[in-house]
Amino acid sequence: MSQYSNDVDAIASLREAQGSAWAAINPEHAARMRAQNRFHTGLDIAKHTAKVMREDMAAYDKDSSKYTQSLGCWHGFIGQQKAISIKKHFGTLKRNYLYLSGWMVAALRSEFGPLPDQSMHEKTTVPMLIEELYTFLKQADAWELNHYFRDLEAAKEAGDDVAAKKAQEKIDNFETHVIPIIADIDAGFGNEEATYLLAKKMIEAGACAIQIENQVSDVKQCGHQDGKVTVPHAQFLAKINAVRYAFLELGVDDGIIVARTDSLGAGLTQQIAVSNEPGDLGDQYNSFIAGEEIKDASEINPNDVVIKQSGKLVRLQRLASGLFEFRKGTGEDRVVMDCIASLKNGADLLWIETEKPHVKQIGGMVDRIRKEVPDAKLVYNNSPSFNWTLNFRQQVYDAWAEEGKDLSAYDRDNLMDIKYDDTELGKVADEWTRDFQKEGSAKAGIFHHLITLPTYHTAALSTDQLAKGYFGDLGMLAYVEGVQRKEIREGIATVKHQDMAGSNIGDDHKEFFSRESALKAGGKDNTMNQFG
Repeated sequence: MSQYSNDVDAIASLREAQGSAWAAINPEHAARMRAQNRFHTGLDIAKHTAKVMREDMAAYDKDSSKYTQSLGCWHGFIGQQKAISIKKHFGTLKRNYLYLSGWMVAALRSEFGPLPDQSMHEKTTVPMLIEELYTFLKQADAWELNHYFRDLEAAKEAGDDVAAKKAQEKIDNFETHVIPIIADIDAGFGNEEATYLLAKKMIEAGACAIQIENQVSDVKQCGHQDGKVTVPHAQFLAKINAVRYAFLELGVDDGIIVARTDSLGAGLTQQIAVSNEPGDLGDQYNSFIAGEEIKDASEINPNDVVIKQSGKLVRLQRLASGLFEFRKGTGEDRVVMDCIASLKNGADLLWIETEKPHVKQIGGMVDRIRKEVPDAKLVYNNSPSFNWTLNFRQQVYDAWAEEGKDLSAYDRDNLMDIKYDDTELGKVADEWTRDFQKEGSAKAGIFHHLITLPTYHTAALSTDQLAKGYFGDLGMLAYVEGVQRKEIREGIATVKHQDMAGSNIGDDHKEFFSRESALKAGGKDNTMNQFG
C-alpha cells in the first residue's frame, strides 16, 4: 500500500474512535492534506536533503558524469519556478539543487537597500531566505499534488478506473520539489561563536550544506573583487568546527560543510599565524608572507615585525593599513594548502574561487590536493563575473597558437567583437563553453556546478525587454507576445497565476471545511478558465 492509502486508513480509524464529533472529517481529504505537506520543520528538510547530497556525492565518486548543478536564487518564487521548470523539462529533480548567494542577499534582500558583497547585510536575512525558499518549494509540492488529487476525484466520480489508477500512480510516485540548498554563510559574520549561532539558524531553516570562506569576516570582499584578506588556518578551522557542532547539536549528523578558499586572488593577511613548531600550519602560512632577510639584529627597527622563515630572520612587509602582503605567485600553493587542511579537519567539499573558468588550471590544483586527499571534490562557481565569451575565445586562440595554427584573422585582445560570433574560433569557443561543466567534472574534480547570481541577471534582462516594448510602440503586445503567449506555448504554469498562488488549493480546503456552503473562487466566471 502507498503512504497515502496508509494515512487514509489510519485517519479513518481515528475518526471512528472519535464517534460523531468527527463526522465531518473525510479521511481522504485529511490524508491528501498530509501528503501535500510532507515536511513539517526545517530540520525535517535538512535531514532529508543531507541524505540526498551524500548519496549524490557517493555516486559522483563512482562516476564523474553524475555531477550536480544549481542556480542561485534570491526569492522563494524564483527557486520554486526553477524546480518546477526542471521537473517539467526533465521529469526529475535528481542531482539538482538551489544555491543561496550571499552576494544576492546583500544586493537584493537587505533592509539597508542594495549593498556590495561585503557582509554588511543583516545576517538573519540568510536563514530567512532559506525558510522562504523552502516555503515556496513545499507549496510547489502542494500545488502539483493538488492537481493529481483533483484528477483522482474526477476519475472516481466518472467511474473511469484507468484514469483513477493513473492519477493514483502519480500520487504514489510523487517526487518532491524540496531539494538541497547550498547556503552561503560568507566568512561567518564574526568569531567562531557568531558562526555557530548563525549556522544553527540556517540549519533550523532547512540548510543541509553550508559554505564558508577563509576571508576575514569584518573586511570580507566579493570573491571576484580585489582587496581580499585571508585568515590563518586555525581561525578558519575553528569556524568549520563551529558549523559541524551546529549540525550535530540539531541532529543533522550528515550535514555538509563546503570550505571555500579565496587564496588564489587574496594577496593580504591581517594576522601572522601562531606557530608552535617548524612545519606546522601556522609556520606554513607565515612562510608565504613577503619580507626581506635581515642579516643582523641591529637592522631591526622599533616598528618592524620580524619572524623566522626557513631558518632566516625576515622583516615582513606591512602596509599602512597594518596588513601584510603575501609573496607574488604563491596563490596556487596557498590554495592547495588551504584545501588539504580543510578536508583533513572536517570539511566535506571544497570551493576554489578562481579568476577564470579554466579546466586545466582547476584540475592542476585538484590533482595536487588529491595526492593527500584522494576523494577531494569541488563546488565550483560558474560565475557571471567571468566574461565567458572572451575567456573561452582566448583559450581557443591560445590552444590554436600552441598547435601552430594560422591566427592572422583574429585579434586576441579584441575577441569579444561581434564579428567573431560566426567564425570558426567563435563556434569552437561556444562548444568549449557548453562542455565546460562536463569537462570540469571529468578532469578537475568538480562535483557541483553552480551559477551564483544568474536570476539577478535574468530578472534584469526580461524586465528590460518588457519595458522596452510596453512603454514603446508595442504597448500591450509587448506583454502578450513576449510573455503571455510564450507562457501558453511553453506550458509554463504561471500563466494561471491564481492557481500557482494557491487559489485552487484554497478552494478545495474551503470545500473540506465548509462542504456545500463553501464560497469558492474557481467558478465559471473565473477568468483563469480562459487558459484551459
